[in-house]
Amino acid sequence: MERMDADVFEAGRDRLASLAYRLLGSAADAEDVVQDAYLRWQATDRGYVEVPEAWLTKTVANLCVDRLRSAHHRHERPVDTLPEPLLEGDPMLGPADTAVQRESVSMAVLTLMRDLTAHQRAAYVLREAFKYSHSDIAEMLDITEAASHQHLHRARARIGAGSRADREVDPDEARRVVEAFLSAAVSGRTDELVALLTDDATAVSDGAGLAAKLLELPSPQSMAAAFRAFAKPTDAKRRILGGAPALHTAVVNGSPAIIAALQDRVVAAAVFEFDGCKVAHVHSLAATSRLRRLDARWRTADHGEAVVEAW
Repeated sequence: MERMDADVFEAGRDRLASLAYRLLGSAADAEDVVQDAYLRWQATDRGYVEVPEAWLTKTVANLCVDRLRSAHHRHERPVDTLPEPLLEGDPMLGPADTAVQRESVSMAVLTLMRDLTAHQRAAYVLREAFKYSHSDIAEMLDITEAASHQHLHRARARIGAGSRADREVDPDEARRVVEAFLSAAVSGRTDELVALLTDDATAVSDGAGLAAKLLELPSPQSMAAAFRAFAKPTDAKRRILGGAPALHTAVVNGSPAIIAALQDRVVAAAVFEFDGCKVAHVHSLAATSRLRRLDARWRTADHGEAVVEAW
C-alpha cells in the first residue's frame, strides 16, 4: 500500500514541481516544497484523501503561499528574488501547450510576479497555467470564489501591463539576432550592438556574481557596455572564473539565451526578451545559487559547438 501511495506521488512530482517553480521562481525552493509535500503525504491518512492530485496540489500551493509571505516579512535581498533560469526540456518548466502557459514561465512574467501578493500569484498560476476553476482555486487557497476572481483580475492587470506576450518573434529570427548581438559584443562594434536594441531597452544583472545586489541597466548604451564585459571578460574576471568561458546559444525559459560555460560548467547566463526583432530586455545571471539546476542539466545536454570559443 505504501509503495502504491509513493507511486501516486511520484507520478505527479514533475507537475507539482512546475507549480511550485512558477509560484516561487526558484528551482531549489520548488524542490524543497515538493519534498515537504511528500513528507506530509506520507504522514497523512490517505484513506481519507478522495482525490490525491487535488490534495497534493492544494498542499503545494499553500506551502508556496506560506513561503512567499515569509520571504516578504524577511525583506529578502533583491538578488534572492531573481527568477532561476531553466534550460529547455527541463520538466520543471511544466505545461507549455498554450501561449499563456509558455508565457507564465518566461523570465519576464516570473519577474513581474515578484510584485504580486502571494494569493495573486497563486490564483494566476493555478488558473492560467494549470486551468483550475475558480471554485477549485477557492477551495485550495481557503478563500471565496469572488476573492479568486479578484486576485486573478489584479494579477492579469499587473502582468499584462509589463508582458510582451503579444509581440512574439520567430525563434529562428530571434536566434539570428542573438548571434549578431553576441558577435557585435565580442568584436567591440558598439554601434551595431546598440542597433539591435529597442530605444527603451533595459537589462538587469545580479552583479555578475560579484555583488549581492541587482544592477539595473536603463539604457541601450549601458547595456552595450555591460554585455561587452559579459562576452569578453577582463583578465581579472578570467582569474576569478579560472579561465575564459565559451559562449553558446540556447533556449532558457522559452526564450533565446546565451550560456557562458567553462569546461562544461555554466558560469553565467543571459536571457533575452524581444519586442519585434529587437532586444528589449536582458536578464543576466552569474550567481552560483541561481545556476545550479541549469548547470546540472547543461552537463548532460547536447548543446553543440560554442558560437564563440574561449580565448
